[in-house]
Amino acid sequence: MTISKNPLVFRISLISGLLVLWALVYSVLKRFSEYLTYSAFHLASGTHIGDALAFFLYETPKVIMLLTLIVFGIGVVRSFFTPEKTRAMLAGKKTFVGNILAALLGVVTPFCSCSAVPLFIGFVQAGVPLGVTFSFLISAPMINEIALVLLFGLFGWKVAALYLGTGLAIALVAGIVIGKLRMEKHVEGWVYDMRMNGGAQASQKLTWTDRIDYGRQAVKDIVVKVWPYIVAGILVGAAIHGWVPAGLMAKIMGAHAWWSVPLAVAIGIPMYSNAAGIIPIVEALLSKGAALGTVLAFMMSVIGLSLPEMVILRKVLKPTLIAVFIAVVGVGILCVGFLFNLVL
Repeated sequence: MTISKNPLVFRISLISGLLVLWALVYSVLKRFSEYLTYSAFHLASGTHIGDALAFFLYETPKVIMLLTLIVFGIGVVRSFFTPEKTRAMLAGKKTFVGNILAALLGVVTPFCSCSAVPLFIGFVQAGVPLGVTFSFLISAPMINEIALVLLFGLFGWKVAALYLGTGLAIALVAGIVIGKLRMEKHVEGWVYDMRMNGGAQASQKLTWTDRIDYGRQAVKDIVVKVWPYIVAGILVGAAIHGWVPAGLMAKIMGAHAWWSVPLAVAIGIPMYSNAAGIIPIVEALLSKGAALGTVLAFMMSVIGLSLPEMVILRKVLKPTLIAVFIAVVGVGILCVGFLFNLVL
């Protein structure tokens, strides 16, 4: 009775219960997807259709659940920051400095494709320049601490440092180029509409009850808009996941011909994974004799230029800006691949 009379206590109690339920459901997603695939549907493990279906049944609820949690959290956090405050923080700093800070922040920030849209909207609503926003969105998935640790363990600190440096360089240069092109008009109009509405609300004095409601509204506004794109992207990833043979890829990427790097990037773009998910593939490819630069270009393309992420970003970006984003980042990844193959 007391809880129902106190809006804040009621919301905290409800959120706590939902978080417990979220954690319980999330913990059994893997086993449940495998049960449906291999027991209920009687598909054999290791087959193309079996692996693809298990991937889809696991990744779809997982990504949507993570998206919901991330959007809610970002919505609450965003209620503390008005565009005016953000602009004040960046006041006196040149765009170049903003790109550096955004790229460095992306390295230590957990990121996956599912959070691309809420992060992008949050940056735009906060008044962060478009080029700076892209520096963050590029560095966050591409430069991953798991990948750095693996490279350090396999090849030493010099290779790990070279990977870190080149990844930051891609994020920095790509963000600056996109910023210089002034492509704000190629962002979907509804994003700026949300920016105006969000700015008006954030400028008021908000209570914790208001902030929680702000996060809930963010989930309603964003998740409802993007979930079909997420499902479509995972469908593409599941198909590639089930039917792309690792042996063939290792053979192609093991060649030191000039075309091996661009071919590896072209193969990696349609795939769906994060750095943690792609590491086992990277290890397998390297163990079969694939060239390091080619494999790293493949890994960067999977986690930095994945087709599912482009499908998701299409909800907030117009095709022209997506094409520029792919072109600039793609050239950077190619340079990294060629550089590693040349040096090592």
